[in-house]
Amino acid sequence: MTTITITAFETSPDRGRGLARDMRVRWALEELGLPYAVRLLSFEALKQPAHRTLNPFGQIPSFEQDGIALFESGAIVLHLARTHPGLLPADPAAQARATAWLFAALSTVEPPIVERSMAALFESAKPWHEERLAMLDGRVRVRLDELSAHLGQREALDGGEWLDGAFSAGDLMMVTVLRRLESSGILADYPGLAAYIARAQARPAYARAFADQLAVFERSQAANS
Repeated sequence: MTTITITAFETSPDRGRGLARDMRVRWALEELGLPYAVRLLSFEALKQPAHRTLNPFGQIPSFEQDGIALFESGAIVLHLARTHPGLLPADPAAQARATAWLFAALSTVEPPIVERSMAALFESAKPWHEERLAMLDGRVRVRLDELSAHLGQREALDGGEWLDGAFSAGDLMMVTVLRRLESSGILADYPGLAAYIARAQARPAYARAFADQLAVFERSQAANS
């Protein structure tokens, strides 16, 4: 079996905050104890044919091992979870629920968060920005209310700390999605979700993945100084 190779930004726009989507794959690999190599790409290289054969949209991350080439962080994490023990329960019903939470993070919770983030970054000078941002905040809060209620029920029923039973790929994906709100101030209104994120960040595998991604940014800064 050949070493796993993933791609990541040579100079990440998140400035080492662990928000770029290769963080999801790094974290999964660390949870599973799998060695991997990282091929760093410039923004120009992302759009070249060599990379587009791996990711037609010219994005990161991609994944390569033993003739398998994947793109989309959710697909990569799910592949890793299905082929190595540690991120999905053994019970088929519990495994299906964990998979559903992975998709919920990407399909239900992430879209309004990303839309809000893009509006905050690129539309702040527009005359209608404040009104639109308030609308987007409302959409985000609907999902956070629902997610917070679920976690509260889990804790009340059996003291559960995660979305469904033990920590899984669903939690990994959900936490990386929620972290995109850290600079918004919204999470201050959801102490249960903030505690959920903190529990995940306390995992040694998360710390290793974060440190590795941060080191890439620090090296790029040192090279350009």
